[in-house]
This record gives sequence, structure tokens and C-alpha cells, in this order.
Amino acid sequence: MSENSYRVERDSMGELQVPADARWGAQTQRAVLNFPISGLVMPRAFIRALGLIKAAAARVNLDLGLLDPGRAQAIATSAMAVAEGRYDRHFPIDVFQTGSGTSTNMNANEVIAHLAAESSGLAVHANDHVNMCQSSNDSIPTAIHVSAALELKEQLLPALEKLADSIETRARETSAMVTTGRTHLMDAMPVTIGQELSGWARQIRHGRARIETVLPRLHALAQGGTAVGTGINAHPEFGARFAVELGQRTGIEFRTSENYFESMSCQDTAVELSGQLKTLAVSLMKIANDLRWMNSGPLAGLGEIALPALQPGSSIMPGKVNPVIPEAVAMVAAQVMGNDLTISIAGQSGNFQLNVMLPVITYNLLQSIEIIANSSSILADSAIRGFQVNESRLKQALDKNPILVTALNSVIGYEQGAAIAKRAYREGKPILEVARQMTELPESRLRELLDPANLTKGGIKK
Repeated sequence: MSENSYRVERDSMGELQVPADARWGAQTQRAVLNFPISGLVMPRAFIRALGLIKAAAARVNLDLGLLDPGRAQAIATSAMAVAEGRYDRHFPIDVFQTGSGTSTNMNANEVIAHLAAESSGLAVHANDHVNMCQSSNDSIPTAIHVSAALELKEQLLPALEKLADSIETRARETSAMVTTGRTHLMDAMPVTIGQELSGWARQIRHGRARIETVLPRLHALAQGGTAVGTGINAHPEFGARFAVELGQRTGIEFRTSENYFESMSCQDTAVELSGQLKTLAVSLMKIANDLRWMNSGPLAGLGEIALPALQPGSSIMPGKVNPVIPEAVAMVAAQVMGNDLTISIAGQSGNFQLNVMLPVITYNLLQSIEIIANSSSILADSAIRGFQVNESRLKQALDKNPILVTALNSVIGYEQGAAIAKRAYREGKPILEVARQMTELPESRLRELLDPANLTKGGIKK
């Protein structure tokens, strides 16, 4: 390192060389040196939340008469610049760091203090001014809730609404297209394509509703508890005023926690939200795999639908096209399930007054929200909206489906129906033809009973 490539910064442990162009200080630099582990840094959404938190804290401290107007304005302006992403490269600390996230909190404090001092010409201290009435122990849990709440509001919930709407639109368009139902991956009674899709749409709407049930707890903030939940060094009104200030700036009805000891010692709400994301991932996996099966072939598989052709499917087999969007969605679902396990294990690390796996909870929770939101939107746009139904293939399979004989059970009995089905399957003949030969029912009555469209009535409560 040349003489001009670094500057000397100081903290309570002494002097340290910091890159000359870095906006951070000594504590951030120590963390950079201590944790060269993964190369993964804290997510953009989390840095945004930290910036919003520091700006709100400065405004509240000004209102409480704890911070002078010059410093308060400089801190708030600088913090908003951080929230807007203008200084993301100055947040270099690895996700796998001190379990409280103290390193990242001080990273924010140092960057904002540096920017505020630079813009105002005043001495701005990372701890005394930027971190006033705060601790890493309440700021990082607060940032987890704020970042997740914003990502849900702005990304995931709209994406799920879009996906459900898209599926419901296609369900209406395919409501008269009858296909062979399948249980155990074996032929079963007929359903319409629209009925199949209506089940998918309901899964997504239920998944969205489950996430919304978490919001009241997610909107409760730890800020104000400071070190261990007692609020030491914070104004008694700070937490409540902070929640109001942040709510006005974000449009979310945040409130101060009813019990700081709970909000800081555990991450049960993050675990709960992750569990709902996992449930949603399970739904997406089911939908993605159904699409893959329906699209399989096109000759040797089911071939019931054709997904949009988006890219060549093979480096060696010309003309092959693969169901790439459902495959990507299935991988997202697998990742979210894995993230949930990590968050569950991390959630158990609430030792006495503080959870000490906050950064890894943050990373995995926000990644799950982001990739489900993105993949849901892509699934709607690039798979659901554009698939085409192969109606001739549906009819071909229906005509030879021996399970249609189930409709005759109440007329001829189960045993005779089974005999008809086995013979139809063995001889490869339509069920109508075999039933005409093995029963005394008129053909008109058989046609009425065995009409696949008539057999799909019901199943959806209006």
C-alpha cells in the first residue's frame, strides 16, 4: 500500500490504515480484515433500511432537542443518500460477521458521519451523533423488520397478485377444455384445464394471505430498546416517535414494540415470515412441476400444453426446447426451502438478551423475498400467459380413458365397471365401445353418462 493510497483512522482500539477513498472508518476496516469469508455483503434492501433508520433517528433526536439542527440535517441528508443506494460500494463487510451485526451498524454510522461532516463542515461522530439513542442491538433487528416489510409491500405482494390474476385469467380461458385428471400420476376422472388452474390460483392467493398475517408483528420495531431492551441512553419517547417518523416516510404503519426484550432477544417474526415463504415455495414447486409434466414430450410425453419457446434447449440436440421457466421457479423454491432451514437454526440463537445470527437471518430472508417475487412475475409473464393447449391431444387421451367407467358405478356397480375398464385398457378400445358391448344400457344413455364435460361439474364453490 503506497503512502497516498490510505489514510489513518482511529477508534477505541487504536490506529488503523483505511483506503484513502473509503467513506468508512476504523471499525468497518477491522471488520473487513476480520471476516474475509464469503464475499457476500449485506443486501441492498437492508442497507436501504439502515439509511432510513439513521435518517429517522436524526430527525427524532432533533425534535427531542438532543441533536443540533446543523448536524441533524447533515446526518439525515447523508443517511437518505445511503438509503438511495448512492454509497453501496462503501458497505463491504461480509455477511458472516459479528452475530449482532454491529460491524454493519458501525459501517453505516461511519459512512454517514463521514458524509455529514464533509457536507456540513461540522464534526460529526459516528457513535455520539449518528448512533444517538441507538444500539446495534436494536437497530439491526429493526432493519430486518423494515427491509422485509418494504420488500413485501413493494415487490412480493404485488408479484403474487400479478401471478394469481394471470392464472385466473387463463383458468377462465380454458374453462371448457376437458383433460384427463391424474392421481398418483395415473389416469383419473376428467377435469378441465381451468379447474386445474383454479387450484393453482387459490394456492397463490392463500400464500399471499398467509404472508399478510405476519405483517402486524413485522411492523413492530425494536428501536428504542438500545443495548439489552431497557432503553439505556435513549430518550423515553424515542422509540414511539421513531416508529411514527419512519412510518410517515415509508407509508407503512410501523409501531414501537410492546416488549423490547422479545424484539431483541429473538427473531421469531423472521422465522414466522420465512415459514410462510417456504409454504409459498412449496406451492410454486407444485405449479412448476405440473407445468413441466403438462408440457412434456411433445411426442413421447403428455404434450397437453406447449409452453412459450424461449431458447434452444440443447447444445447437441437440434430443435429441442425445454421448460426453462418452470425449472428456474423450481430451483427458486428449493433455495427458499434451504433458506428457511438456515433461518430456523439461526432463530434458535437468541441467547439471553440478543440473537447472535442476525446478519445471516437478514441475508436469507431478503433473498427469499426477492427471488420469489422475481420468479413469480417471470412465471406469470413467460409461462402462464403464453402457454397453448393441445386440445386434440386432450381428446385423444380422454376417449381411451378407462377410468370414465366410474360414472357408471351407480348404475351397473363397481365390479362390472372394473371389468369394463380392464377390458377397455387391455384391448385399447374406447370405454364407450366396451360398455356398449358389456351392458344393456342404450348408447344414448351411455353417451350421456360418459360425457367427459358432464363429469367435470362441481368442485369449485362460488
